[in-house]
Amino acid sequence: MRNSYLRALHELASKDKNVYALISDNGAIVYDKYREDFPNQYLNLGISEANMLGMAAGMASCGKIPFAYTIGAFLAYRSYEFIRNDICLQKQNVKIVGTGAGQTYAALGPTHHTTEDLGGLRSLPNLVVVCPGSPVEVYKATHAIYEYRGPVYFRVGTNGEQEIYDEDYRFEIGKSVILREGSDIAIFSVGSILRDVIDVVDELVNEGIKCRVVNCHTLKPFDELTVKKAVDEIGRILTIEDHNVIGGVGSAVAEVIAEHGKGVKFKRLGLHDFSHGYGSYSQVKDSNNIGKENIEKSIRELLE
Repeated sequence: MRNSYLRALHELASKDKNVYALISDNGAIVYDKYREDFPNQYLNLGISEANMLGMAAGMASCGKIPFAYTIGAFLAYRSYEFIRNDICLQKQNVKIVGTGAGQTYAALGPTHHTTEDLGGLRSLPNLVVVCPGSPVEVYKATHAIYEYRGPVYFRVGTNGEQEIYDEDYRFEIGKSVILREGSDIAIFSVGSILRDVIDVVDELVNEGIKCRVVNCHTLKPFDELTVKKAVDEIGRILTIEDHNVIGGVGSAVAEVIAEHGKGVKFKRLGLHDFSHGYGSYSQVKDSNNIGKENIEKSIRELLE
């Protein structure tokens, strides 16, 4: 995902001199080509995330389009006040790019895991929240958030994610995408874990179990209509996320269901605590009960 983002950013910077890459020391090596080609559109602010976002807000007020990038945990938690007051309150055109979404920095432990960011940032007024699920979607979404005039939180994985789309895929902010059709259960998911969801669902088809899989790539503004249709047409809803169950896609879907006023069978699969364990991304997901085995188990429980 990260490489797709950098490719799209390079293209944007080549066409628009107002596009700037801001980094907080982290990621300096992967920006080598960008820095070489656009030295005047690149700023490394050092390990000073809050100051980076304050500077980004100031640049945006002067007509620049800053893409401020570092590990999502450091952006979402250390810099929350700056995101709220300098960027969202002032409606500044800043793109806040957090890499390492969820537990994708699996070997670095919970200090580097971005697993509560959606719960905190989704509540901020004026902030669009986008969580792509594959490299192609990252590339398309980077161009889309550039076109959007206003603050955006862009949540990107960085663990060699497999592709789920063709190159002709069209991304639209605020419009969910149905990846698989089915009438037995509707699954709403987001981010890197979507690949696991698709793998499990495709296996269950062999047993005659057909699941509708929805990619909620935009958590805000949220596509409520797609949730309401699933409630009316299917009546069994499962949310799956590499994030705490509080505040993420599970909460967003639950809010729509509650206001829709119809009873359904509903389950949220996600983290209930800080993540624990170290290893590969798949190992850490398994350790925290959101791996493929738990996805399949949750589907079967809802179908009972």
